[in-house]
Amino acid sequence: MRYIVRRVGQSILTVLSVVVLTFLLVRAMPGGPVDYLRAQLMQSRTGNQISMSELQSLAAEYMNIHPGEPIWMQLWYYISSLAQGDLGRSIWYGEPVVDIIIKSAPWTLFLLTTSIILTFAIGIVLGAVMAYKEGSWFDNGSTVVSMFLNSVPYFIAALLFVYVVSIQLSLLPASGNVASGLDASFSVAYVGSIIEHSILPILSLVITGFGGISLGMRGNAIKEIGEEYIRVAHLRGVSGRRIATRYVGRNAVLPLYTQFMISIGFMFGGSVILEQIFAYPGLGYYLLTAINARDYPLMMGIFITITVAVVICILFADLTYSKVDPRVSSGSGESY
Repeated sequence: MRYIVRRVGQSILTVLSVVVLTFLLVRAMPGGPVDYLRAQLMQSRTGNQISMSELQSLAAEYMNIHPGEPIWMQLWYYISSLAQGDLGRSIWYGEPVVDIIIKSAPWTLFLLTTSIILTFAIGIVLGAVMAYKEGSWFDNGSTVVSMFLNSVPYFIAALLFVYVVSIQLSLLPASGNVASGLDASFSVAYVGSIIEHSILPILSLVITGFGGISLGMRGNAIKEIGEEYIRVAHLRGVSGRRIATRYVGRNAVLPLYTQFMISIGFMFGGSVILEQIFAYPGLGYYLLTAINARDYPLMMGIFITITVAVVICILFADLTYSKVDPRVSSGSGESY
């Protein structure tokens, strides 16, 4: 219990540190959020001046800060608003940041969870086969292919898919998350359109991701195959299928569990460029749009959301690893 409390406390401290650092870095950027808000408002009012009191009121509404207060008071107001679930209002879209996150997060979650599950499923199966065929032409060829694909950035694969599959062959859509004109429903047309638009983004992550998993699984499985308990199982007459699945496979997969959980969190950050390439309206797409438009409230809100996702996944992996692998005692060491 003490270990759990300590890890939860460390996670909360990490999130708070990121919030403070983000708050200070944004205010250190040239121009600053308040000056940019003033410029945006004056432009929308066709050059009319805006009073300082009105600017301060709007800054409090949009960004949850009070420009006339000391920086530490501004930080206190911002953290207090975060604790109440208020992330401010987007300057670019004119909507509450929370609403934008709520409508975009499911698309990112769908894209990333599907990609991660397929990546690990393919990598684990391929790695296990490579281990049992160690030294064969299949193992050597698969190792070369896995190493090559693992070295290819996902955004390069995404650009190639867009050019070849979408532009040259016109087989799949190159942008968006669903065809225009379709109302949200569980109809075959709507669900089919979602799947069709997600194929290329998912393939971009899977093709460039399963190679590293297969190599890791191969190494773990080869190590397990050489263990003494495997030879004992053979001598006891345990079937080869049972040894492969219940002994070698299970123990070889366990070290990949933490990597699986952490990948869910870190892929949120990796989705920024991918979603921009495919104009896929997820968190990454809105984050890059906010950066380009200098939409500080939206930028900070999404960045904090991604940070929380990463921290939660790492915390969950750390707290549950000892349950998944009884050989590791809780608190004996970090699982990552």
